[in-house]
Amino acid sequence: MFRTTLLGGVAVMLATSAFAATMIKEIDVTADITAIENVEAAAYWTNLADDLEEAITARLVDQIGEEGSKISVDINELSLANSFQEKLGIEDAILNGQVNVSSDVDNAKFDAYELTVSAKTALAFAADGSVLPTEFVGSPEYYKALVTAFADGVVTRLK
Repeated sequence: MFRTTLLGGVAVMLATSAFAATMIKEIDVTADITAIENVEAAAYWTNLADDLEEAITARLVDQIGEEGSKISVDINELSLANSFQEKLGIEDAILNGQVNVSSDVDNAKFDAYELTVSAKTALAFAADGSVLPTEFVGSPEYYKALVTAFADGVVTRLK
């Protein structure tokens, strides 16, 4: 009896969570890369808006549809600390943006918040699986780690 009730409860919870997923009809990411003063960094981060939009979409592929919420992200700060600054602990490399979620059909789906991820919270991994040190600012792994952490932050906050 208890086992049947427990299994039934688990099935109801799984069904409820499947129906509770927020459907998404549009994802729009903008980033003002011209605000980056470091020419080398600006060249490296040129595709940030497209890459971040793709990362968010990849996490929501089963929730994309004709109707649903719209996610708008405006990246307003990209601060890249150099290795010297990070060693001294006086600056952390960060990716910061305003996230807005709106819906034409469900007022409960509205949300707006500022999201910041940093190099210290977005661990990057080398090809062998080891955690990269903080001196990896200019590497593809660093870029991927910040984009991944930001996309994860957006998706985990969906209502």
